[in-house]
Amino acid sequence: MIQTFSAVMVACTMGLVIAWQLALVVIVVQPLMIFSYYSKQVMLKNMSQKALKSQEESSKLASEAVSNLRIITAFSSEMRIIKMLLGTQKASMRESIRQAWYAGFVLGFSQSLMGCTWALSFWYGGKLISNGHLGPKDFFQAFLILINTGKVIADAGTMTNDLSKGFNGILRNMMVRSPRAEVITGHVEICDVHFTYPSRPDIKIFNGFSISIEAGKSTALVGQSGSGKSSIIGLIERFYDPMKGVVKVDGRDIKLYHLRTLRNFIGLVSQESTLFASTICENTKYGQQMLMILYRFCCGNQGVQLSGGQKQRIAIARAILKNPSILLLDEATSALDSQSEKAVQDALERMMVGRTSVIVAHRLSTIQSCDTIVVLKRGNVVEKGNHGSLLAKGPSGAYYSLVNPQELNTTHHTLD
Repeated sequence: MIQTFSAVMVACTMGLVIAWQLALVVIVVQPLMIFSYYSKQVMLKNMSQKALKSQEESSKLASEAVSNLRIITAFSSEMRIIKMLLGTQKASMRESIRQAWYAGFVLGFSQSLMGCTWALSFWYGGKLISNGHLGPKDFFQAFLILINTGKVIADAGTMTNDLSKGFNGILRNMMVRSPRAEVITGHVEICDVHFTYPSRPDIKIFNGFSISIEAGKSTALVGQSGSGKSSIIGLIERFYDPMKGVVKVDGRDIKLYHLRTLRNFIGLVSQESTLFASTICENTKYGQQMLMILYRFCCGNQGVQLSGGQKQRIAIARAILKNPSILLLDEATSALDSQSEKAVQDALERMMVGRTSVIVAHRLSTIQSCDTIVVLKRGNVVEKGNHGSLLAKGPSGAYYSLVNPQELNTTHHTLD
C-alpha cells in the first residue's frame, strides 16, 4: 500500500510538471479507469472462485460414493448415485454458463470504458499539440506515466482481501507459536460462549453457555441428540473457536496456549474411530511415540480389516498411551459389546482417577460412577449433580426421565 501511494504521488507530480493541462484531464477521468481495471480483475477472480465452488458439490458426492461403496452396492443404488452426480454436474454447467454471460457483459463494459478514457485523453492531447501548447514527446510521456497509475491503484484494491487473509494468518501463526505450557492440571471453564458451526451459521448451538469442569474429576455430559454435548468436546480440543465468550484451561484462554502443546495434554476417543492404513503398532504410536510392544497386524485402509469394536479398542489404547491431563470420551464404548464394554469401562475408570475426564454417553449405565453429571437440553445446563442426587429428584427431573426408559429397556432384554 505504501508503494502504491508513493508511486501514484510521483506519477501525478511528474505528469503535472511535464504537461499540467493534459495531466488535469487524465487525473479527472482516472476514477473511470480505476473502476475499469478493478471491475475486470474482480470479475476474473470471482469467476474462478465460483467455478471451484460449483464443482465442490459433485466432488463431495463422488467422494462419499467411493467411501460408502458397500452401502451403495448393498442397496443397489448405483444408478441413483450416477443420476445424482449427473444432476450436480448439470447444475455446475448452468452456473458456469451464467457466469460466462455475466462476465462477458462486465468485461466488455470495462474495456469500453477504458477505451473511452483513452480516446478522451488522445483527443484533448491532440488539440493541445495542434494549438502548440504541448509537444508530441511531452504528450506521450505524461500520458504513459499517468495512465499506468489507474492500473496500480486497481491492483492494490484487489489485494486488500488477500492482505486481510495474510494478516489473519500471521495472527493465527502467532497464537499457534505462543509460549508452551509445561504442566496442565485440567481445570476447564466455558464462559458465556456463543457458538454456531461454520457450515450452519443460522443454527445456534450455544447462546451464552457456561460450565465449569473441575480438575482431576470425571464429568459426564448427557442429554438428547443435538443438545450440544459433542460441541463442548470440539471447543475444548479447539477444533472450533466460539463466536463470543472464552474457553479456559487452568484459568487461561486456550487461544493463548501453544496449540500443539495444548493438544498433547488432551486425549480424545470419538464415536467414529479413525485408523490409518498401517499396523496396530503405527496406529497406537500416535498416542505414544516410544511404544515398545510392536503389533504388526495391518489394519487396512481406515481400519477396514478390523471390526468396529476392535477399532474402538485401538482408539482407546491410543488415548491411554498418551497419558493426557484431560481425557475426552465421546461415546467411547458405543461400538463395543456388553462384555468388552465392561472390560474397557473398568480400564477407563482406573485411568480416570485423578485425571480431568469429560464423558459423552447415551448409555447412562457407563457414567453412573462419574463425580459430576451435567444434563444438557438445547444448549443449556438444566441439571447438575451426581447420579444419586439427580435420581432423587424423581420423575420431575430431567436426568430421571433419561435414565428410567433405559432401565425399562434393560429389564425387558433381561426378561427375554
